[in-house]
Amino acid sequence: MSTKEKIQEEVDVLEKEVFQHEIVLHNDDVNTFDHVIDSLVNVCDHSFEQAEQCATLVHYKGKCTVKSGELKDLEPRCSKLLQLGLSAELV
Repeated sequence: MSTKEKIQEEVDVLEKEVFQHEIVLHNDDVNTFDHVIDSLVNVCDHSFEQAEQCATLVHYKGKCTVKSGELKDLEPRCSKLLQLGLSAELV
């Protein structure tokens, strides 16, 4: 096996591992900024500042990716956000 083939094979493996899922939070007319911020801090392990920035983006842009990672980690987090009354989806 040549060096070039081996490097290409390693790159292919890395690309397969990098695929990430995301939790996308959507804007709604129900939840307060404080509730959204507290939820992101508690469920997604955000710092207060990060949660505040996400809440602001959701408010003005309509949606924001709040967490990315492996599906098995994100599923319970997304479910918890939904239980807290937030509008979130896993993509």
